[in-house]
Amino acid sequence: MFRNQYDSDITTWSPQGRLFQIEYATEAVKQGSAAVGLRSKTHAVLLALKRSSGELASYQKKLVKIDAHLGVAIAGLTSDARVLTTFMRTESMRSRLVFDRPIPVHRVVAAVGDKAQINTQRYGGRPYGVGLLVVGADDAGPHLYECNPNGTFYDYVAMSIGARSQSARTYLEKTYQGFADASLDDLIRHGLHALRDTLQQEKELTVLNTSIGIVGVGKPFEIVEGEELKRYLSLLDSTSNPAAPPAGSADAAMEDAPPAEGEPQVAVDTAAEERQAGDRMEE
Repeated sequence: MFRNQYDSDITTWSPQGRLFQIEYATEAVKQGSAAVGLRSKTHAVLLALKRSSGELASYQKKLVKIDAHLGVAIAGLTSDARVLTTFMRTESMRSRLVFDRPIPVHRVVAAVGDKAQINTQRYGGRPYGVGLLVVGADDAGPHLYECNPNGTFYDYVAMSIGARSQSARTYLEKTYQGFADASLDDLIRHGLHALRDTLQQEKELTVLNTSIGIVGVGKPFEIVEGEELKRYLSLLDSTSNPAAPPAGSADAAMEDAPPAEGEPQVAVDTAAEERQAGDRMEE
């Protein structure tokens, strides 16, 4: 991804008006393990896929509790995430000390965005190579935000970041209409379906590589890991993928066809040829 002389420093603009080091930091987020966030009218949920550096190493934690009403999921450089989560905890403690109240979710997210933006403007530094999904509940209800290395942040109903996160977003885009009125178990089930779509072939979600964070109106932020996950993973095993097309339909035939990245029409034509061959056999 070398971009010649225009990517040597964060303050150097390219002739196309791009800051390449910010784009490199965004690529670091895409290399991290996937994280998914969803919210309803009463709850917000984070789900993260943990990685292990080797068979002898433990799984790296991907969810961090910031305050009783606030938590984050990370994708990217864990060391950078540690700096930002420490900053968020400091801001949260300052709010309780000065104002005697939990910090509003939007305020702490805006503070993180300001801190990240400074590193895109000053010579000699670099952007934070980590993306955050922030969930929390305050007087306005549950919230879900995404924070980017360039300092921008967005409010979402559902979002995913990290490696192969586009597969999870595709699932969420098909099912998000029912999230607002969904129960907590249904919200987690949808999140597990989306997270499972980011896995490599022959990989499955287990109690070792999965983490769930839950917060809601009147419910403190809680991280669910280990044996406690079995109840939620059983929800995934007992139901089929609600976003999958019905068996025997044209869409199902297209999904069963081998993927042809960059050539979607090939998969469509293959399915059509199979249906035509079946019709000829029936005749």
